[in-house]
Amino acid sequence: MGNAIILSLKISIISTTIVLILSLIVLKLLWKNNTLMKDFIETILSLPLVLPPSVIGYILLIVLSKNSALGKLLYESFNLQIIFTTSAGVIAAVIVSFPLMYQSVKSSITSIDKSYIEAARTMGASEFQVFFHIMIPMCWSGLISGIILSFCRSLGEFGATLMVMGNIAGKTQTIPLAIYFSVESGNTNYANNLVFIVILLSLSLNLILNLYLKKKCS
Repeated sequence: MGNAIILSLKISIISTTIVLILSLIVLKLLWKNNTLMKDFIETILSLPLVLPPSVIGYILLIVLSKNSALGKLLYESFNLQIIFTTSAGVIAAVIVSFPLMYQSVKSSITSIDKSYIEAARTMGASEFQVFFHIMIPMCWSGLISGIILSFCRSLGEFGATLMVMGNIAGKTQTIPLAIYFSVESGNTNYANNLVFIVILLSLSLNLILNLYLKKKCS
């Protein structure tokens, strides 16, 4: 049980950190772009919200396998095999949780009073300074919401993770995988304990988020 919990938390923390950084980079690149290209890019980035996780996992399996161009390059040049490793789980978690982070932060940024942005520009602030020193500090609620939602999504990821990481007990078995295969093998006590832990953790994170948003709005 301990290995599954530690691995799930490790993947969730790493993927959430990566997703936060990627979201800020993409938002910085796209926030002043109002062309059709921006809409197309955001549509592609939002696909994991509507695609079945197993489809995402299958695509990753094709892209990262040793038979693919990328997989072959990584294996032959760096002796790296992504499939059936923790790295594959992190990649899957990043892809499925990215839209939650991106949309949460984007919603907060678009709700900022434009007068603050124009005032900063008038005082000589660069676009980089406006984005990271004015806009980001003013959308902390979106950042916190995105972090918690992305973390919980990564923690609960099953379909894509199973496809690319497999289910090796003590090595690549996350909490959702452990629950599924425990129920399948009839070990319901083990599954019940993991379910209780996940529910407790999810409730705690959602309570923190609600209390933060309540305090922010008061």
